[in-house]
Amino acid sequence: MSGGEVAGILVAVFWAILVSFLAVVLVRLAQVLKATTKLVADVTEQAVPLLADASTTVRSARTQLDRVDAIASDVQEVTSNASALSSTVASTFGGPLVKIAAFGYGVRKALGKGGGAPGDGPRRTSRRTVIVGRTVPSPRRRKQKG
Repeated sequence: MSGGEVAGILVAVFWAILVSFLAVVLVRLAQVLKATTKLVADVTEQAVPLLADASTTVRSARTQLDRVDAIASDVQEVTSNASALSSTVASTFGGPLVKIAAFGYGVRKALGKGGGAPGDGPRRTSRRTVIVGRTVPSPRRRKQKG
């Protein structure tokens, strides 16, 4: 064997190793592509029903929100009606009731001072003046003839 034949054999061996290595890499790459294809198919199978469910849920939520909007507008209308009714009742009955109360107060004052029963006479209350933490008796009153 000459030097050229040995070099040719060495190149052939390295070429065979390189081709074997590339074949292994291509086989692994084919397996990865096959697994990726299966994974994408599975995700697609699961995603389509999920998207359909999500779409149904969004439609249902929209329907419920429309109902809530209708209820809110009805509540607002009832509130404004109640406010209008309250102001109407206050303006209709408020003035006369105040006048009746004032008349009753005047009658009580006229019949008996301080609102007591007629004939009781004026009420006497003891009045005391408080000066910084102590009580000072009120001045003496004259005795009434009676």
